[in-house]
Amino acid sequence: MSRTRAQKEDKAGPFFLATLVLWFVSVLFEILFHRRSQLLSIVAGCFFYQLANWVVRAFVSRDPLFVNTSVSLLHSTITSSSVIFILANQWLKDGSIGMFEHSQLFGGTWPWAYPALCFSCGYFAYDQWDMLHYGLYSGWIPSILMHHLILLICFTLALYRNVTINYLILTLICELHSIFLHVRKVRRMAGVRDAKSKIVMAEWVLNVVTYIVARAGAHLLITAKLIWDAPKFGKGIELPLALFGMFGMNFLNAFLGIDLFHAFKRERNPQNTNSHHE
Repeated sequence: MSRTRAQKEDKAGPFFLATLVLWFVSVLFEILFHRRSQLLSIVAGCFFYQLANWVVRAFVSRDPLFVNTSVSLLHSTITSSSVIFILANQWLKDGSIGMFEHSQLFGGTWPWAYPALCFSCGYFAYDQWDMLHYGLYSGWIPSILMHHLILLICFTLALYRNVTINYLILTLICELHSIFLHVRKVRRMAGVRDAKSKIVMAEWVLNVVTYIVARAGAHLLITAKLIWDAPKFGKGIELPLALFGMFGMNFLNAFLGIDLFHAFKRERNPQNTNSHHE
């Protein structure tokens, strides 16, 4: 990204950078002064994905967007696999009875759920920094930076209070769809743009199916579950924060769906691709 582009985005950048710094100070405070050693998995996640960034930059490509997308693909693969493993493990261990009851989703923590959430939280912090550093965002209120900020707030507060961990693990099933979003980006940057090829068509089918099932559908079901169980939450901050996060995610999902629809139309009309930059 050019320096001119970075200067244009300075109005958004400083705000999101400040929130990221405050978030990091908060995490360090919890680890050092409240002795929450389990939160070290957040720091581990940050370093792991930054290391992956350096490896891709050193051995594959130095293009910031390609590097960022490749690391995002790695995160989506690891996280979606982790979520499927956690759900399958819990299902095989105790069966489906009571698995999605409010008491389990709100106050319980499935095996491996807490470190998995911490590790993913570390990725979102890394990715926020990487996008800010290289100017990989656009608009007055960049949706991707807002998305990461909402997740960092919701994830870390839940981790601090050790509540709604299982709810948040369920929200991460959307990373299954993110795999195909990132595959599409990498594929296009690699110059594979023949919309009529079987590979590209298969990718689009998987992209749309996982968007409907693993992202939009899953998040709407989680929102409905929150509303249905609202009387069981009590008077704490958990329900307002959870609803705020899920309404924000559903809002962003709607715009993502619109973007996907327009992207599909552009790929199906090659004569227009030269006049668009996706």
